[in-house]
Amino acid sequence: MPSRQRKPTISDYIIDLVKATNPETVEQLITQIQLKYPTSKQEIMNHIINLQNQGKLVFKNPPASIPFTLKNYLLSTQAQWYWLVIALSAITTILVFTVAEDVYPIVYARYLFGSIFVLFLPGYSLIKALFPTKVPIPTPTKELDNIERIALSIGMSLALVPLVGLLLNYTPWGIRLTPITISLLALTLTLSTAAIIREHQTKTEKSLST
Repeated sequence: MPSRQRKPTISDYIIDLVKATNPETVEQLITQIQLKYPTSKQEIMNHIINLQNQGKLVFKNPPASIPFTLKNYLLSTQAQWYWLVIALSAITTILVFTVAEDVYPIVYARYLFGSIFVLFLPGYSLIKALFPTKVPIPTPTKELDNIERIALSIGMSLALVPLVGLLLNYTPWGIRLTPITISLLALTLTLSTAAIIREHQTKTEKSLST
């Protein structure tokens, strides 16, 4: 009795497709695969990476090591800035509500974290959301890129914080410590979350197009 022939898998199809068409980019390969297997880019990319790890596929320009799910990206080292923003915001909020102004020397920690919370974090989160990977003015080195991002962050914070205070002035809560702290906390967390989502999407799209 003749043996049953093994049904070709998507991995087999990927190997045959690469040999037949020799696509220039991973994005082109994924597009061609989806014509036969209408599945998600992430699932196809997982097959491609597995084949690469097995040595069955070799890329001339290997795709960047970017986690293709937001959950995995949040757990990677590339999301460290996001958790640092959350940690600084949380520490500041705790200090504001638990440390009185006459408790020395702990109150100095409240002043330090409060300054970062007001003068840097809101603007940094906004700049990250608007420009997740590159600053608006091109710079020749990474150091200048970081300096420009810091300068823009401070400038945007100086613009955002008075605006928050102005809006609170027209609410029943008014311009007081508690509503200002909670408002800045909510603003920073919202902007930083939007920023990490945009950053992940931008880096994923860039890695697929190379």
